[in-house]
Amino acid sequence: MTVSFNTSLHPTATSLAADHAFCTDVMKKSGSSFAIPIALLPRSKRLATQSLYAFCRLADDLVDQRDSVDSASQAIDSLEQSLHAALAGKSVADPRVRALAAASHQYGIPREHLVAILDGVRMDLDAQLYKTSEQLEHYCEHVASAVGLAAIHIWGFRTWEAIEPARQCGLAFQMTNILRDIQEDLQRGKIYLPTDDFARCGCDPADLRAGRIGPEFNRLADLELDRTRDYFDRCRSLDGLLATDGRLVFRAMFGVYRAMFEILERHRNELFGNRITIGKRGILFGALKAIVMGTGRAGGRIRAFKKSDT
Repeated sequence: MTVSFNTSLHPTATSLAADHAFCTDVMKKSGSSFAIPIALLPRSKRLATQSLYAFCRLADDLVDQRDSVDSASQAIDSLEQSLHAALAGKSVADPRVRALAAASHQYGIPREHLVAILDGVRMDLDAQLYKTSEQLEHYCEHVASAVGLAAIHIWGFRTWEAIEPARQCGLAFQMTNILRDIQEDLQRGKIYLPTDDFARCGCDPADLRAGRIGPEFNRLADLELDRTRDYFDRCRSLDGLLATDGRLVFRAMFGVYRAMFEILERHRNELFGNRITIGKRGILFGALKAIVMGTGRAGGRIRAFKKSDT
C-alpha cells in the first residue's frame, strides 16, 4: 500500500465534509436498525458515529465479497494498514477510513478498540466451532463490545466505570444477533453456539445441520437466552454513566435490542427453525419506549413474524 505523508492530522473542512457525506450515505443505504438511534445525536457526534459504522460495514463487506479466505484476510490486513496510516496523519484513499481517523483524533477513540474490530472480522474467517462460552464471549467482545467501547468515547461518559457495562452491552447485542440469525448463519456454514452447550443439553451441532431438532434444543434455547438476559441486566447501569447525548442514543439502541430479545424469548421453541424478525414499527416502538422509560423498562409487546409470513 502506498501512502503519502500529510503534515496535518486534520483534513480540510471541504474534504472532511465529503467523507462524512459518504459515510452518511452508507448508513442510509444499509437499512440498519442503528440509524434511528444515531440520528438522536448532535451533528458532530452523529457524523463521527456514522463514520465508525461505515468503517465496520466496510470491514464486513471486504469479507463477504471475497472469493476465498486468503483474499479476505489480505483485504482486512490492507484495511488495518490504511487505518494505522490515517491515524498517523498520512493520506489514504478510502473516505470511511479518513473520516474515522478524524473522529478518533477529535474524540480520543483508543486505537486498540478499532484494531479489535478488525480482529473480530478475522475471527469470522475461521470456520472452527467455539467449544466454550468463554471463547464465544471473546469473539463477541471483538465484533461488538469493541464497537461500543469506541462509540462511547464519541458519545461521552462521566466515569471509567462505564467501560464494563459497555462491554456487557456488546455481548448482549451480539448474542441477540446470533440467536436471531441461527438459520441464516447455518446457511453460510457457521454455527456460533458453543459445542459444550450442545453437549450439556444433549444435542450436537450435527443435529442442527441435519435439521434434527428435538426437545433437547429447547433446553439449549433456554441456556442461551438465560445467558443473554444476564448480559442485558449487566449493561443497564450504562444509562447513568453516559453523558446526556450518550444516554439518549444508548437508550434507543438498548430498546431496539431488548425488544428483539423479548421476541426471541417468547418464541424460544422456534429459535432453531425459521428466522424470527420484527418490523420497523416494532423497532421504533422499542427505541421510543426505552428513551422515555429508561433501560429498566425497555421492550414491550411487539408482534413477531417469520420470514415465511412475508
